[in-house]
Amino acid sequence: MRMPHPTPTAEPLPFERAPPPHYVQPYEPAMALRPAAIAAFDALVHELHPDAARVDADRLQRLAQWLAQLPPADARRAIDTRLQCLQDLRAMAVDPAWDCDPALRRRLERLFAYIDQDEDLIPDRVPLLGLLDDVLLIELAWPAFAAEAEDYRDFCAYRQREHPTGDAGAQRAAWVRDRLAELALLQHHARVSDSHYANGRTPEPVFRVT
Repeated sequence: MRMPHPTPTAEPLPFERAPPPHYVQPYEPAMALRPAAIAAFDALVHELHPDAARVDADRLQRLAQWLAQLPPADARRAIDTRLQCLQDLRAMAVDPAWDCDPALRRRLERLFAYIDQDEDLIPDRVPLLGLLDDVLLIELAWPAFAAEAEDYRDFCAYRQREHPTGDAGAQRAAWVRDRLAELALLQHHARVSDSHYANGRTPEPVFRVT
């Protein structure tokens, strides 16, 4: 079952977490960002996923403080796990066996174009925090790509396990055919199960033990 608001990892970034009462925002020197740059970043986020949370300076500062205060290994893991999800999207975009919807492909290209910049909202040269805007963009835009990424991962696992023959198109067609067959079987089992309980009673056993 897919999450209503999927995230690229099992542990979402604490971006929308409200600060405690009387909280004084600490200042992270590396996060002295221009309001216009933050607004442009927020616009890109919502171009990719219109229902994403709003990005503002306070939230960015809190997220930077959270990341900076993590043990180094945990901070690196928070970055790397999301960058791995980005690599999955890159693989999906160039796989000849996976034909992305044109609108989705355009969103992927916008995502890649931003992340491939060195001088973006937070310059990549800034130690650790330089990748914070990249992983935040992946996180907030992920619902726009999650379903496709999930299907692509399933296709890759199927391709590795079943070794379907033929060209790229034939391999994907085989995956679709087998998945539809599985779905039809599940629906059949559900109908049979429902028919057994249609009268609200447990069906009588076929055999009685006396």
